[in-house]
Order: sequence, then C-alpha cells, then structure tokens
Amino acid sequence: MEIVNKVAQSGLLTIDLEAYFPADKVCGFDLKSFLFRELILKEKDFREAMAAIDWSAYSGKILAIHCTADAIIPQWAYMLVTVYAAPYAEKIYLADPDQALHKYYEEIVHDFDTTPYEGQRIVVKGCSKHPVPADAYVALTRKLRPVAKSIMYGEPCSTVPLFKRRES
Repeated sequence: MEIVNKVAQSGLLTIDLEAYFPADKVCGFDLKSFLFRELILKEKDFREAMAAIDWSAYSGKILAIHCTADAIIPQWAYMLVTVYAAPYAEKIYLADPDQALHKYYEEIVHDFDTTPYEGQRIVVKGCSKHPVPADAYVALTRKLRPVAKSIMYGEPCSTVPLFKRRES
C-alpha cells in the first residue's frame, strides 16, 4: 500500500507571514537620553550627540525613533535622526518598537503581490514562533479576499475556513 500525501495534492497555496519577520530585533532609538533634564531638547547639544553616534551599529536593522519622556520634541529632531540613520538602517519609523513592527508589516502586506493567488485556494499559515502582529493577518485577508477562491487559516492539514467565493 502506497502512502499518499493528500495535502501536497490539494492545490492549496500557503502564505507564511512569519517568513517576513525581521531577522534582527527592532531597535528602539529613544530621544529621552538626549534631552536636558529629560524635558528640553537643546539643538546644539543634540546635533553634537547625533554626530558622535556610530550609526553603523544600525546597519540592516529596523529603527524605531521614539521618546519615552513627556517632552515636546520638535519635528526636525526626528528628521535629523533619520538623516544620520538612513544610510545604515533598513527601515526607519517614528514609533515605539512594537508600533514599528506593525508599520513594517503594513508595508509588507501593501507590497504583497496577489497575482499568483488569483482564483486559488489559500492557507494563511498560523502557529508562528515570532509575534506577527494580528493586524497583518487582517490586512492580508482584506487584500486576498477580492482575488482568492478561498481563504483558510492554520496548517494545510488542519485549517479554519474563513472565506469561499460563490460560483456564479
């Protein structure tokens, strides 16, 4: 008797959002430590501090610029950090590290090409080892719904049906 892999023969296409999870942890860049008494940003001191940083430490990383102090930060300060970090960082967001991961996945889903999935039965893989944001799954479902024949969640051997296009 031959063992038949029915999952492989099912014609299901699997999308794994975890495959897009950043290899390195999102790096937070907190402006709090650059403030005078954690309240005021002094332009000259801030510029000197930015010039003294070894920005190569952020090479290929996702940088989340934020401030944990209750201070008013001028817009140009975020821009100046970006000027220095841009040649090194893969992505730069004005957000805390958790929010930056959400924004990163927004871009991933926005740029996701649905062409190969038109008219197909799709399984969006679950059970990830990394904390893929739930809103990434929502955005992906919203993007796939107009083109997919069906959308399921889980593993090909055990799925939760979510959407099935009605034949007209």
